[in-house]
Amino acid sequence: MRLFVSVDLPDDFAEPVADLQAAFEDASGLTFTDPEQAHLTMKFLGDVTDDRVPDLERELEAAVDDAGVDPFPVRYGGLGVFPDLEYISVLWLGVEQGGDDLTRLYEAIESRTTDLGFDPEDHDFTPHVTLARMDHAGGKELVQDLVTERDPTIGETRVEELRLTESTLTEDGPVYSTVASFPLA
Repeated sequence: MRLFVSVDLPDDFAEPVADLQAAFEDASGLTFTDPEQAHLTMKFLGDVTDDRVPDLERELEAAVDDAGVDPFPVRYGGLGVFPDLEYISVLWLGVEQGGDDLTRLYEAIESRTTDLGFDPEDHDFTPHVTLARMDHAGGKELVQDLVTERDPTIGETRVEELRLTESTLTEDGPVYSTVASFPLA
């Protein structure tokens, strides 16, 4: 199964995420994510065999303990791109508040999952919600303009758990389901 660790946005964030995506609808080359499935990826694990899931769940529970983070508020806002404005592959919504706690969780998850043999990340952690992927640069200038001109705030929510999430790829895009949840302290 294809797995990742996530912080899911609440259902009532789907509409503001969709509204934000709508500002970019004239940008050729963007493929938008489903706002109903908006989430912040803490660690992409890739294909994982069923027999590894119990150890993974145990280590993720330990990672939450290691991080020592109580439930905390996160305010989502600001826009950015990966890797940079000259070559855009991902358009994202950022985090204005709660980034330090998310980073502590990320570092604990990274440590525990690499100890299990999962590949370490090759870039710094930037907490974000993917809004779209750019397949070609047709709309690059519009994306550049909107990212540099707009500073939206979507809202604030409380992070109370991490989830181990399965991603099933379909013709209509990925479908996510929760494998396990890990409540914060």
